[in-house]
Amino acid sequence: MEEVIEQLRELNDPVPVPLELPDDDVLVEIEEQLLINLPFELREFLLKVSDVVYGRLEPVTATDPQSHTYLPEVAANAWDDGVPRDLVPICQDGRDYYVVDIEGQVTLWDGDELALTDESWDSVWHWARDVWLES
Repeated sequence: MEEVIEQLRELNDPVPVPLELPDDDVLVEIEEQLLINLPFELREFLLKVSDVVYGRLEPVTATDPQSHTYLPEVAANAWDDGVPRDLVPICQDGRDYYVVDIEGQVTLWDGDELALTDESWDSVWHWARDVWLES
């Protein structure tokens, strides 16, 4: 995890208005909005690297309700698009979503097939290393 965080920090693209990292209170508010507990590793991800801008993928964020990556908005859209309610999106990629279950496993949701694919990662950090850093 630390290695992935370090890599993301090094590759972070400078932007005119940088994103902010949330604190635990913000994440509690988001959980209340979503009516679901965030998986532990997703919480860690949001607390440590949700301000990073890198590559073509844009993982969810937690501090700006006006952002197109704001977790409650992305989750509402994903669930409307057919993603099961017990899965939390971590990133939208066109019609597809990378989603995480309560155990922390990340799976790709195919928006055309409306089904989970066989593509999965053991954790949000594995996904960040294998998918986000490669985007």
